[in-house]
Amino acid sequence: MRVRVLGCSGAIARGCKTTAFLVDHDMLIDAGTGVGDLTREEMLRIDDVWLTHAHLDHIACLPLLLDTVAPMRAGRPLRVHALPATLRALHEHIFNDVIWPNFLRLPSADAPIASLYTVNVGERRHIGGRTIEALPANHTVAACGYALQGPAPGAPWWVFSGDTEKNPDFWTRVNQLDVGALVIETAFSSHEREQAVLARHLSPQTLVTELDNIRPNARYPIYITHTKPAETQTIMREVASLNRGLARGEPHDIHWLSAGHVFEI
Repeated sequence: MRVRVLGCSGAIARGCKTTAFLVDHDMLIDAGTGVGDLTREEMLRIDDVWLTHAHLDHIACLPLLLDTVAPMRAGRPLRVHALPATLRALHEHIFNDVIWPNFLRLPSADAPIASLYTVNVGERRHIGGRTIEALPANHTVAACGYALQGPAPGAPWWVFSGDTEKNPDFWTRVNQLDVGALVIETAFSSHEREQAVLARHLSPQTLVTELDNIRPNARYPIYITHTKPAETQTIMREVASLNRGLARGEPHDIHWLSAGHVFEI
């Protein structure tokens, strides 16, 4: 299984695209502005989109993607999977014929460009030989993360936290998996930690505290995502300092995620 990072920033600027991961050639995890770097041919290969939540930085390119592929997808709808509240938000606020055409009924209700599928936390689905599971998240709106496993027997899991603050339920489940790589958000620097709590995001101190929940003897690379462009360097310095200063155990294997990175799981 191959996971290509299209975007992993918490906001936009030159060289910074918001969250989107291309799995193999036919699946997206989130549909932020990073999707815009795909060619039309690459967009046409996508059959499934899995959304973590309804915030704009994670869905911004979904309406535009559908417009691009529309001529080829009528009667073969792009499948959009998300929590019930996320799907309601898409239907009410995006595909409402005001903000954007209702591709859920275009060109006809019998042959739409897109169709919506409910997923709930804890559910597993099997697509193209891969397994995907929705994980708990703790955000200001209904949200989830995802764990993905490739088709090889006993393959490790690629885990994405989604947007979240402290979340013991997430770690309970992750610690039951054979994790090959963890992508976890840290949206705010330490001087913004109060804002991080209000927005239900992690800051460096809460990140390191959360990583203490990893089960003993579990070692895997950890990639930091969703940093704001103006704060990325500060966040990474603070995370590195805190990680080196751990009072117990070895430092975690922490990296900064960047667009273009490819995971081979």
